[in-house]
Amino acid sequence: QKGSATVVCVASGGFPSAWRLGWKVGGSSSSSGVSNSLEDLGRDGHYSWSSTLSLPADQWRKAGSVSCEAGLTGQSPVTQTLEPDRCSE
Repeated sequence: QKGSATVVCVASGGFPSAWRLGWKVGGSSSSSGVSNSLEDLGRDGHYSWSSTLSLPADQWRKAGSVSCEAGLTGQSPVTQTLEPDRCSE
């Protein structure tokens, strides 16, 4: 969307209470512009849910990196990172 960037992180499996989903913008934790979906129980018995991060375009361009961290309690998180300057507009 012109003037802003929206990134979605999706997790599935296990129970929502056991998961942590978080965002880092430029290496720092961020909760601004974040919205989390309600969990959905699929036919396979696994839950899935998502976290959405929306940033103004100027903050997106300056971020350097935007990361979603997803992890189960007591385990190291899995991190996916986007580099805004490598993404097409």
